[in-house]
Amino acid sequence: MRVATAMTDVHYVLHAPQGDTYADLLFTMIERLPRRPPVTYTTFQARDLGSDTAQLFKDAVSSAYDRFKPNAVLVGSSCTAELIQDDPGGLAQALNLPVPVIPLELPAYQRKENWGASETFYQLVRSLVKAPGKSTSVSPHKPRCNILGPTALGFRHRDDVREITQLLQAIGIDVAVIAPLNASVQAIQNMAQADFNVVLYPEIASLTAQWLERQFNQPFTRIMPIGVGATRDFIKEVAALAGVEIPQGLEKDVRSVWFSRSVDSTYLTGKRVFLFGDASHVVAAARFATEEMGFEVAGMGTYSREFAREVRDAANKYHVEPLITDDYLMVEEQIKGLHPELILGTQMERHIAKRLGIPCAVISAPVHIQDYPARYAPQMGFEGANVLFDTWVYPLMMGLEEHLLGMFREDFEFHDGAAPSHLGSSRSQVAQATVVPDKESVQIALPQTSAALTEPAMWGTDAEKELGKIPFFVRGKAKRNTERYAMEHGVTTITVETLYEAKAHFSR
Repeated sequence: MRVATAMTDVHYVLHAPQGDTYADLLFTMIERLPRRPPVTYTTFQARDLGSDTAQLFKDAVSSAYDRFKPNAVLVGSSCTAELIQDDPGGLAQALNLPVPVIPLELPAYQRKENWGASETFYQLVRSLVKAPGKSTSVSPHKPRCNILGPTALGFRHRDDVREITQLLQAIGIDVAVIAPLNASVQAIQNMAQADFNVVLYPEIASLTAQWLERQFNQPFTRIMPIGVGATRDFIKEVAALAGVEIPQGLEKDVRSVWFSRSVDSTYLTGKRVFLFGDASHVVAAARFATEEMGFEVAGMGTYSREFAREVRDAANKYHVEPLITDDYLMVEEQIKGLHPELILGTQMERHIAKRLGIPCAVISAPVHIQDYPARYAPQMGFEGANVLFDTWVYPLMMGLEEHLLGMFREDFEFHDGAAPSHLGSSRSQVAQATVVPDKESVQIALPQTSAALTEPAMWGTDAEKELGKIPFFVRGKAKRNTERYAMEHGVTTITVETLYEAKAHFSR
């Protein structure tokens, strides 16, 4: 469905019982495509099992071709229909349709979705691609490449393709075919005419790229351009494959590099992150997290068993134990044991993070409808690095904000009974603090208690340095609360210990 829906003139006939008809929901409500997916179901019922379900399938294929007139037909069975063993491929071939019919045998009980999409793309290309003819042109042409892997219902595939296409054109490389996303049957037939292939999503396109390399001597890229460093390496790789010089000025809008070195981000350095998703995005995200964000990888894993070796190699680099599983409960147990400060994962990990109260950002499918934004939001290339920086930092900043609100929730401005500051105070009687200017610092005159000192405490040198590490927008409140705590507890000199004792006191 992801491959057929991505293309422009391919139709998929699925042998499936009534109830397995969920394509419309997936593609029109989640990805919000403006058209129905090109899928026809046989939708046999229980009473049909006593009759000829094979004839039902042949009738469905014939009617789908007559109605939609596709240039190629994919046929297959759902997991339930596999048990009937009607042989959709043989039945469809017997109809002698005037277009290619590509049978798909996808063992749903043994394999997962990404493997199925990869096998579908591979079978499609293998059935349709044609050997390139001898060129009669004597004039040199710009190097050409194919972009392989983006599909319908892919995580940010639409925007990634746009970003990488612009990048390749800026380098001086023409994009011949993008497949399967928005590709036609004729485009697939002409894929062998390109000089090399760019594999954006290895889980979908690696098998196809390897076959094209064996059959037509087309090399392919190995680097996913996620993050500034990886994008620079990707540019070097494609320039070498194309035999061109790298032009200047490709990084004119890279803001994530500066942002990651800014003052605010120093409060994020060293955060422990846990990564989980498809193998390629996890490996690429780990590199971006450590090299460009200053995070520490606390754990990582994947549900893509076919790419387990790549994840194990990356985990060894970061000195963590990899988790290779499709059991979300095992993922949750590992997260509980590692206590990360940020989770980078799939929609499933977002649910886990919500239960555990940990900030989370999504880096990989499976995803939620909110991960198909109307705006331009790639994950790859230099603009993708900017998007990643924003996406990953915002959950942490919200966590910082919630922590500070908890720390100062007893403050006269922040406690639960306080009205919003921009609407004015609704409190009838509140002990107002009076700001008294002083040459050395701003002190606060507070109602005295029997145990309180009448003179404000002095700040020790170490305590002043520690106070300077608190973000400026709450530093004044931290200072006032600490001085209030010191006065009420008879402390004459504020030390670092006093500062943290005050923090713990106001966090209760």
